[in-house]
Amino acid sequence: MAAEVVLETNLPRLFRRGKVRDTYDLGERLLMVATDRISAFDVVLPTGIPGKGEVLTRLSAYWFGTTAPVVPNHFLRLADGTAADDLPFLLPPELVGRSMMVRKAERIEVECVVRGYLAGSAWQEYQETGGRVSGLRLPPGLVESDQLPEPIFTPTTKEETGHDQPLTYEQLVASVGPVAASAMRLRSLALYGYAAQYARQRGIIIADTKFEFGRLGDEIIVIDELLTPDSSRFWPADQYQPGRPQPSFDKQYVRDWLTQGGWDRNPPAPPLPPDVVRRTAEKYREAYRRLTGQQLEED
Repeated sequence: MAAEVVLETNLPRLFRRGKVRDTYDLGERLLMVATDRISAFDVVLPTGIPGKGEVLTRLSAYWFGTTAPVVPNHFLRLADGTAADDLPFLLPPELVGRSMMVRKAERIEVECVVRGYLAGSAWQEYQETGGRVSGLRLPPGLVESDQLPEPIFTPTTKEETGHDQPLTYEQLVASVGPVAASAMRLRSLALYGYAAQYARQRGIIIADTKFEFGRLGDEIIVIDELLTPDSSRFWPADQYQPGRPQPSFDKQYVRDWLTQGGWDRNPPAPPLPPDVVRRTAEKYREAYRRLTGQQLEED
């Protein structure tokens, strides 16, 4: 499927276009369509990853169902193009499998990152600040990819353009209020703890992940996507070795290729070569297979 497929028949109002998802307004509900677009370092790349949108949608739906007893979320059902969708238009066949119906919540413009291991920007910050990440003091002497004594909550801003910026917990409280900040922190840590244990039993380490929340009445609920290769670092548990970067089932492979090619992380991003596209698609499908026990056909 092309990365930019849109609804052609009785097009509803486009509610939001994100880096990866196009969301359509259905009144009290939203239709979320995951495209094959991929972003890295907060920039959308010119090359899509075939089948990626279906992996994100189906894996998010799986996690929304699995974690609903832990934290409430906005998920209603996958959209399959039948009358049960109750849509005011015909859902094109190419959008089946990558579309889901969700409750409309008021998005809180914060990325709630939970880290169980020292990797990525956290590892870089740890080295540059003498042992701190997002204002939190970590034990001295840690090496890259070390497991942290306990997961840490490191929120960031959510920028429409440019790079997300780290927030201390105090800054989060000032931004969204103490009640919402506490709920987001506690629910993020609860979700990560549940999912990390669940995934480890299936051979995957969730090194870190990010959540988004929204307000639905007086409730703070999880929205957008959940525990996907786009929003998480998934490492094969049987190859884990602290002190070095880890092989992964996520878009770190794309980040590494871009970094090795000398891209300065400012748009425009370079196109991905066919072998990187193919390998990335394979990694996404493998993450889905390991976590759900189900197989997705290649696009």
